[in-house]
Amino acid sequence: MTSWQKCMPRAEAVSHGAITIVNAMATGKGAALGVRLLTKAKVELTNEAGRISGRIIPDSGEKPSLLYATVMRVLRKYGVHRKFGANVETTSNIPIAVGLKSSSAASNAVALATVSALGQHVNDLEIVQLAVRSSLDAGVTLTGAFDDASACYFGGLIVANNRRNEILKRFQQIDSSLHVLIYIPRGKKYSGAIRSDRFKKIEGLVDFAHEEAIKGNYPLSMTLNGVAYCRAFGYDISPATDALQEGAIAAGLSGKGPAIAAIVPNNMTKRVLSAWDCYPGKVIQTRFNFDKATVRVTS
Repeated sequence: MTSWQKCMPRAEAVSHGAITIVNAMATGKGAALGVRLLTKAKVELTNEAGRISGRIIPDSGEKPSLLYATVMRVLRKYGVHRKFGANVETTSNIPIAVGLKSSSAASNAVALATVSALGQHVNDLEIVQLAVRSSLDAGVTLTGAFDDASACYFGGLIVANNRRNEILKRFQQIDSSLHVLIYIPRGKKYSGAIRSDRFKKIEGLVDFAHEEAIKGNYPLSMTLNGVAYCRAFGYDISPATDALQEGAIAAGLSGKGPAIAAIVPNNMTKRVLSAWDCYPGKVIQTRFNFDKATVRVTS
């Protein structure tokens, strides 16, 4: 990306990542829990109407179609797509295409930064709705991922109906001393490649997991969900069961995978990490996030 032009409005925004509690692909109802991974977006408006350039750091080989779709949706919302273009840059420590809500975090951050660069003010849920629709425009989600986008934006545990884009329950009082360990095997899996016909046999179990999430029983929900979707996608569930045997209170597949997340008491983290040593790939250690997405106008 070229250097930022000082004469044009610009803004920066940050949105965090999340892990899956209940994947909404099977039933349209899901839940996600914010974690302290993050994506920062810089958006600078230009006078080149309709021209949007984007760069994703550090995954510069990824196509910036989501960045383009998000900026264009915001510009069209305010009727200025024939007046402005934009330079967009995202920087993130959320691995892409492994199930850790990288798309939701990016679309949240870009939408928030673009709205702010335009000098507009909308409520938080409207930003999330813009992000969800942009993800659908770009084809990076099957469901719109309203639950994921909401957890990334608001933090905490969000239980949602994705078909109605409705938050059913929001939990901010969760034991913040717990650790989140995420095992990431080699390889990526893009949502556009998922076959939805695999989900019919697991609908009942996923529905039950969602009901438990509404009650606040997220450890059971997360573990049941992990069992169901590992079966649907054909993943090896061993990393999750190993984590549970070594003291995790919950473990399961995050999103469409291949990442496996585990929620672990502090005194059990070394045991879970040791159990995962035999698996190829890498491990991320983080915590829950309860902070809302933020914006900073820079001109």
